[in-house]
Amino acid sequence: MDTKKIFNRMVSITAGIFVVVINAQGGQSDHPNQASPKTTRVVEHWTPERLAKAIPRDLVLDDRRLGYLRKPDGTLQPYGHDVAAMVSSKHGSTPYAAPSVSSDTVPPDITNMNPSANATIGASSTFSAEVTDASGVKSVTFVIKHPNGTTTQSFTASRVGSTKTWTASLQGFSDGDWSWQVVAKDFAPKGGNTASSSFVAFAVDTSDTGNTGSTGDSGGTGVITNAEWIDGGDVQTAAGRLYFEMPANPRWKTWNGYVCSGTVAKEALTGRSIIITAAHCVYDDANKAFARNVMFIPNQSTTTGTGTDLNCNNDPQGCWVPSFGVVDYEWTNKTFPNNIAWDYAYYVVPDSGAHLGAQTATAALDNEAGSLNVDFNEPLYLTDADITHALGYSYSDDPNFMYCAEDMTIEGAVNWWLPSCGLSGGASGGPWLQPVADGEGPIISVNSWGYTTSPGMAGPKLNNNSAGCLFAKAKSQDFTLGSTDGKEGIAVSNCSLP
Repeated sequence: MDTKKIFNRMVSITAGIFVVVINAQGGQSDHPNQASPKTTRVVEHWTPERLAKAIPRDLVLDDRRLGYLRKPDGTLQPYGHDVAAMVSSKHGSTPYAAPSVSSDTVPPDITNMNPSANATIGASSTFSAEVTDASGVKSVTFVIKHPNGTTTQSFTASRVGSTKTWTASLQGFSDGDWSWQVVAKDFAPKGGNTASSSFVAFAVDTSDTGNTGSTGDSGGTGVITNAEWIDGGDVQTAAGRLYFEMPANPRWKTWNGYVCSGTVAKEALTGRSIIITAAHCVYDDANKAFARNVMFIPNQSTTTGTGTDLNCNNDPQGCWVPSFGVVDYEWTNKTFPNNIAWDYAYYVVPDSGAHLGAQTATAALDNEAGSLNVDFNEPLYLTDADITHALGYSYSDDPNFMYCAEDMTIEGAVNWWLPSCGLSGGASGGPWLQPVADGEGPIISVNSWGYTTSPGMAGPKLNNNSAGCLFAKAKSQDFTLGSTDGKEGIAVSNCSLP
């Protein structure tokens, strides 16, 4: 059947909100312990073979601001366009149409070194410098000189997104007078031009705890790039994996399996639970379809099985099947990266009929798994108190629950940014918490996208946009809607501010 012919829209105006209802599914069971036919069908759909084939829905940008879906083997599939990915050469990753640099004889320019001259740091700190060059910067190295004046050690720096800033998070310093320099190389022929800054002196005071690293849930301004979450708490049980399918092309003839992360949000309602995640884990903006066969597994890292398997009985809270998703219309109307400002969304799970698995799970999802508050106010950033934790189920660390943590900055006008975050694919949609205490904290964003050539994670701003209004819609939308593959959701436009 041609899916375009069965696209039935219902448009309504409610309290100034324009809602496009796209055949979302409701169907609740009369008994909370009895799985609905849809729940049974979806869980049975995810055979071990399909689970094994599900890949992260990992959206990334290259230096040209072109979007790609990064696959587990590192290959890049064009997303919403037909431009091939950047290719690797002996000069590193460069575009196919790289500019000629045969006449470049000028070495890179190095400025704004941090720590600056005579600064004091603690036992760990993030070093940074701005490096520019007409032919492009090939590599940047930070050289650290020990207080004895002779011993040096070199560290490879990473570029922050597509900016001119390069950083490296270093630790293990002892008290004393140290110094450092930056060595940068460009893409010019014959090995490139090399620039070396002068050595800049800095002091280390290990009693300065403001710069020490953080290994737990709060305190300090150190950097955790990618580590297993071992602090438990509500985030451990409320966060989980999302499995779903999206079409392989605009005709919706073939569907591929994907995996993301999501978190049960606190909503103080009876009758439903709400999962917050990334919009690209709910709606395929390239092929214009809502996800189908969606299954949520909270707290899968403590499964008694062997990572990802089909047995919902060995997952602490079992498996749950949402009824529909809620996204901003702007996410559906545009294509990544032009819609990154709206990369937040919600799945709605009915209290009855949505569960299959652990027989102890007789209540609603939010009662069984717990939940976290979502904060739609502006969080702290670019201060000494903005340590932010991003968490999720990284595909490469199955089944471990992973996290990164550091001071939060901004990336453009619509995104928060964690410059050193190394969470891998599968973590998309996982929560950003600020602050964190005992494994609990308000959600201020979700894992959204990264760059192809450097570490870092972007998260959409949930303040001063439609995120709060969409949450209200997820709490109020009824379940009396149809069910058709690719249309199990609603897109909300003209959403008033929370």
